[in-house]
Amino acid sequence: MAPLPSSKDPSIPMQKPIFGSTEIPGPVASHVVETKQRWNSPRINTYRLAAIFFAFINFGMNDGSYGALIPYIEADYSLSYTVTSLVFLSPFAGYTFAALFSDRLHRLGGRRGIAILAPAFKIIAYIVIATHPPYPAVVTILALAGVSNGLLDAAWNAWIGTLDHTNQLLGLLHGCYGLGATISPLIATTMITKGHLGWWKFEYIMIGVVTLEICGGTWAFWKETGLKYRDDNSSADSDEKGKTRLALKQKVTWICAVFLLAYVGTEVSLGGWIVTFMIRVRHGQPFASGMTATGFWLGLTVGRVTLGFITPKIGERLAVAIYIICSLGLELLFWLVPQFIVSAVAISLVGFFIGPLFPSAVIMATKLLPQELHVAAIGFAAAIGGGGAAVLPFAVGAIANARGVQTLQPIVLALLAILLGIWLLMPRVPTHLHES
Repeated sequence: MAPLPSSKDPSIPMQKPIFGSTEIPGPVASHVVETKQRWNSPRINTYRLAAIFFAFINFGMNDGSYGALIPYIEADYSLSYTVTSLVFLSPFAGYTFAALFSDRLHRLGGRRGIAILAPAFKIIAYIVIATHPPYPAVVTILALAGVSNGLLDAAWNAWIGTLDHTNQLLGLLHGCYGLGATISPLIATTMITKGHLGWWKFEYIMIGVVTLEICGGTWAFWKETGLKYRDDNSSADSDEKGKTRLALKQKVTWICAVFLLAYVGTEVSLGGWIVTFMIRVRHGQPFASGMTATGFWLGLTVGRVTLGFITPKIGERLAVAIYIICSLGLELLFWLVPQFIVSAVAISLVGFFIGPLFPSAVIMATKLLPQELHVAAIGFAAAIGGGGAAVLPFAVGAIANARGVQTLQPIVLALLAILLGIWLLMPRVPTHLHES
């Protein structure tokens, strides 16, 4: 019998660690492999996934509607750009609250409690806005909608993270968000410009959609009580805190977090201010200008789905760099060619190329970090990214108030250049993980 090879045999290549010399390596993974549930097994997961996808369509409708509604909110209340921008900043306060208390609410009511409570917050917010209250009331109540979106974002991303084929399911989930963000500007613009309805009437649509969401989510997660959640997670509490601390010591976690902050801020700034830009700077008609927001979100959704198949073949690090460079060129075209049609096409293509950036950043993190740190690291990065959705669009509005809304394009161009610089700081993925 031939002797067994020794680990000291120089002919046997040893796997190189993927961590830099200054980083603290993650804990050694256990040899016990936990079998993950599938999206269709047990069968109730099919209905739960459908309820979550519908919730993210509604999530996207909420965020996508801002761009279409802002010009009319501004005119209705006679606001400056800075004051109008508070509609972006207010939900962030609620989002922060949700990040701090999400786990406690899970322990009290489980996922069933989240499925009831979070949409209920949105219904309250939409009902108040539908009464056409004074603007300070609109800004204040949007914080409640932010609590709802923060709870849903954390809960449903985390639940899908427990399933098999997480990357594919997350891609579909964020595609649903893009779908919602695509259709809401179309609906809102049509109601206002063709139906001659007040901007606040759009909230009646949102009330109906959220009512369906709360019914479907409650039924699908009815057995996911607080007691069940505490039982499922009781043994992982102290270990999870240690994983979070360890994840925050990894350079990849911070690069991913800053990248998502800049990316989400760029995405929401474009989607939120593009209609105002097209009306005021490109002198477009209200309906046609509103359609540019639909074009942007549609491009983002299509890019997220189609380029998602190309990205793994090129490799995420190279592919994302190419996508950002293409976006820079298109954004420069948008800025320097003052034609409405050129601008409308360019903004749709910008959306197409930046669409894959969010899921690609998440996938890079999963390849560069040990599996046991994925939830903690990606959860932290996504929370920081949520801050970008509030702070950067507010900053764009404040600058537009001082210098004019035409500053949107150079600001976005600078943000895309910063995105490229941050991305190039991302470590290379080891060859043996490229096909993982």
